[in-house]
Amino acid sequence: SRAMERWSIEVEKEYLKFSAAHFLIFPDGSAERLHGHNYRVYVALEARLSRFGLVLDFQHIKPLVRELVGELDERWILPGEHPELRVERRADGVVEVRYRERFYAAPAEDVLVLPLNNTSAENLSTLLARRLLERLRARFPEVLVSALRLAVEETAGQRGVYHYSADA
Repeated sequence: SRAMERWSIEVEKEYLKFSAAHFLIFPDGSAERLHGHNYRVYVALEARLSRFGLVLDFQHIKPLVRELVGELDERWILPGEHPELRVERRADGVVEVRYRERFYAAPAEDVLVLPLNNTSAENLSTLLARRLLERLRARFPEVLVSALRLAVEETAGQRGVYHYSADA
């Protein structure tokens, strides 16, 4: 069997976090009460080793992740693709949110409607990872990503993890 060598960098920083309000909607249609988490994001990136002995400079990846988490920070995140959740923006800058018998109203700038069917840690890790891959390709086209693992931790010790592999 041919030996295979692989390299990756892993980023786990106190500041790679975002605070957000959400509620999960369960398969039976019931939903959690609106509540918040201080989410933390962990990234492991695998790519070819450059001739300088780097996968990707840590100074390049950290600001990208920080930018992504900053976009979700201090927002109420909503699943824009859930079939029953209704989100309407009023002319006065207030967003009305309806889910079954529930009704909420919030300032539009506090609300972030995401292209997800549920705001689970698994879905959030998928969204952040895909956005990270897009931005990496746009800004560092020379970095050939072979694998990416991105985890979103909802509470200590509980993470939703997305895995991407280029060969799959």
